[in-house]
Amino acid sequence: MNKRVQVVFTPEQWALIENFRGELGNGDAEIVRNIVLAWLAEKSIISTNAKNKLNKNQR
Repeated sequence: MNKRVQVVFTPEQWALIENFRGELGNGDAEIVRNIVLAWLAEKSIISTNAKNKLNKNQR
């Protein structure tokens, strides 16, 4: 299932995001999605969530 959301960026924020074109993706949605996933990984949210799910399943 795909979920679509609408977000609004200031011109300054969009200029920063544009700097990642080609490095984190080519399309707008792909770039923003990859930035969000990278942030989640950096904050250990993804691995913590996965570990919690594994612990629940092992009980």
